[in-house]
Amino acid sequence: MGKPTGFLEYKRENDIETAPKERVLNFNEFHTPLPLEKQRQQGARCMACGVPFCQAGMMIGGMASGCPLNNLVPEWNDLVYHGNWEEAYYRLTKTNCFPEFTSRVCPALCEAACTCNLDTDPVASKANERAIIENAFATGLVKSNPPEVRTGKKVAVIGSGPSGLAAAMQLNKRGHLVTVYERNDRIGGLLRYGIPNMKLDKSVIDRRVALMEAEGITFITNANVGENVSAEDLKKDYDAIVLCCGASNPRDINAPGREAKGIYFAVDFLKATTKSLLDSNFADKKFISAKGKHVIVIGGGDTGNDCVGTSIRLGAASVTQLEMMPKMPDTRAANNPWPVWPRVCKTDYGQQEAIALFGHDPRIYTTTVKEFIMNKKGELAKAVLVSLESKKDEKTGRMMMVPVEGSEKTVKADLVLIAAGFLGAQKYVTDAFKVDLNPRTNVLTAPGKFASSVPKVFTAGDMHRGQSLVVWAIREGRDAAKEVDAYLMGYTNL
Repeated sequence: MGKPTGFLEYKRENDIETAPKERVLNFNEFHTPLPLEKQRQQGARCMACGVPFCQAGMMIGGMASGCPLNNLVPEWNDLVYHGNWEEAYYRLTKTNCFPEFTSRVCPALCEAACTCNLDTDPVASKANERAIIENAFATGLVKSNPPEVRTGKKVAVIGSGPSGLAAAMQLNKRGHLVTVYERNDRIGGLLRYGIPNMKLDKSVIDRRVALMEAEGITFITNANVGENVSAEDLKKDYDAIVLCCGASNPRDINAPGREAKGIYFAVDFLKATTKSLLDSNFADKKFISAKGKHVIVIGGGDTGNDCVGTSIRLGAASVTQLEMMPKMPDTRAANNPWPVWPRVCKTDYGQQEAIALFGHDPRIYTTTVKEFIMNKKGELAKAVLVSLESKKDEKTGRMMMVPVEGSEKTVKADLVLIAAGFLGAQKYVTDAFKVDLNPRTNVLTAPGKFASSVPKVFTAGDMHRGQSLVVWAIREGRDAAKEVDAYLMGYTNL
């Protein structure tokens, strides 16, 4: 695969990235792909290793190693090297419904498991993936391809995030009549309103949805199943239903003063920003302003980083990001060997921008908010921070992060964004379908299966596995579609 000596001859080159101080002036994507000839050199670096963990998608040491979609990474890297972009596109889409999404937002589990990581930098497989799919769109390879034969079976997919879209695409490909119900005003779910525009331009979603409509899939927006759409009616009207509503219950911070004005969940902040951008380019003022404010982001994951980058673009005076856990090491520890996912400190785009603008990393580790302080108007004015340390809980024996007595300090805070993750499916949806839940309040299924406790009702994505990555959601949607197809037809060729 690739050029046998390519990894020795060529250095890794990433997409061209707009400088932080320039890109924060707008909400545009800020990665420019390499010229195709340069991208071919990156394909050449794929080193014909004996065991390509990049495509394994397996659990090692309790963590994923390689692509959960089992993308044929060495094969399309080789095709990129040889300039066979058409065949590379066909290889890529054998396993991935939406490479234009994953090549923008996936943390690149394939690269983390790349054999080149042993001695040098990994192959730029994520950038190669984006080059393949964008070249395919540009040259007309990506076309609507409606099924020639319809089965007469009707399937409702509830939710249009990555798992719902993947399930819909696969089931439609099989010939079933698929209708996707979305409670928001636009299709995309998490992709639309949970991921900022500079990370995933929404025209990329619109382009794909238009193709899916041309292939025969029906999309219905402003359809909130369990509220303005009856679950019982859907069960009567459809031969199968796939619940793909995400893990939508945000974790809260229970501290004194939580009721102060100016404290929001990250998902509400990000959604309002993107909706206002799409509706009016912010002219409607229907977003949560960060202009001139001292912002505190609680949570150190991808969503927290997105809040940092969004706050900066909205004109924040300062941004502080709190992480409960200690800082990860800068390089792999001895107990975290390749090809296990590297548990190392990652400085993402929002943090890079904060460093460029404010002169320091916005993250404060082993710290949380002890109390929110409001002014006489009930508006957030300050926050009391407290340091944390790891101690064993005497009752459970588990290690817990607990406050360090006397470590409190008070800081300015006009806007707090809670990005502490999500827990389980929303109750009104699961109640509407009367499906059983597991102890984590996700929809209960048999291990490795997607059928719920209610006949002909299936589930996929975060609603099934809990909060996870877009690439895992796509995998779940594809696998659920295969199970639904077998249920409807008695066999499946998906």
